[in-house]
Amino acid sequence: MASNPLSLFIIFPLVLAFHFHASEAQDDKVLIEPALSFNFHAKTCPQLENIVRNHLQKVFKTDNGQAPGLLRIFFHDCFVTGCDGSLLLDAITAGGQSERDQPANGGMRNEALNTIEELRRQIHSKCGKTVSCSDITALAARDAVFLSGGPNFALPLGRRDGFFIKNLNETNKLPSPFEKTDTTIKTFAAKIVGGKQVFDVTDVVAFSGAHTFGRAHCGSFFNRLNPVDPNMDKTLATSLKATCPTAQSFNTANLDVRTPTVFDNKYYIDVLNRQGVFTSDHDLINDQRTKGLVSAFARDQKLFFDKFVNAMVKLSQLGVLTGNQGEIRDKCNLINNKKSMLKSVVEEVVDFAEQL
Repeated sequence: MASNPLSLFIIFPLVLAFHFHASEAQDDKVLIEPALSFNFHAKTCPQLENIVRNHLQKVFKTDNGQAPGLLRIFFHDCFVTGCDGSLLLDAITAGGQSERDQPANGGMRNEALNTIEELRRQIHSKCGKTVSCSDITALAARDAVFLSGGPNFALPLGRRDGFFIKNLNETNKLPSPFEKTDTTIKTFAAKIVGGKQVFDVTDVVAFSGAHTFGRAHCGSFFNRLNPVDPNMDKTLATSLKATCPTAQSFNTANLDVRTPTVFDNKYYIDVLNRQGVFTSDHDLINDQRTKGLVSAFARDQKLFFDKFVNAMVKLSQLGVLTGNQGEIRDKCNLINNKKSMLKSVVEEVVDFAEQL
């Protein structure tokens, strides 16, 4: 696939104590990686999920734009090489570039990254160094959805933190906002774990629903404005052109014209009314494999929530490190020491040798 200058899940955001046992919207048919579990930290950090949710409630009261930012960080981290927190790392590779520096990861909100680090600080202060940044990122994304009006659900935990992405070109495999549906389906279908395809068409349409909140920069949809896409709602086109006089404009636009800060099913109503912002959004109603799902999710929010949760549980298990693999970072943006870096380099050499 050609390099994607931006990713499909480009949610560029401007925008309770509890004891969690089970999902309010979760399909038990989704298999769980044996080394992960829903109560992995129950003994070592029983207050973990309280800490995350309580802190995010406070954050979102003053900056609800961090919610879509946290979900985007989680998706981009997991989709490339797995949910190992590699996206959180600063530029530490030999070339001085990090995964986060790549074009498809442009616009990651620093405030959201800082929130993940603050959560790590609070959790390690209460529980010791028992919870990985990868698990914290997963829980932050889960609660970003719930606290924005979405479903309340559990994610399996027990991930360890990785070191750095071995091939930065892997970020080019992220879905793009410029893609047609067929390409997006193939991008998701390429995710194979244990010889089996992880995602199906329903997952593609459910993940597209993440565009129910957040904002996007002009460059990610200006291709539909110059010239104006005749398939775009005229009122939306006029509004977007006023916001984005050029592709280089630093302005942003809501991805959901109805409820831009709420996680609900209104995105699908937007799409049916030709009010999807991205090429990838609008094309969902042009493909017979996805058009019916868009209509179904627009009619039934619970159905959308159920399918979104299933997709998130699948995503959360991609390429996880468990047991003695990886590490638990002292700080989410840095590997712990040079020994860890050396271990990662050795693994890369071994992987290369096995391919010869």
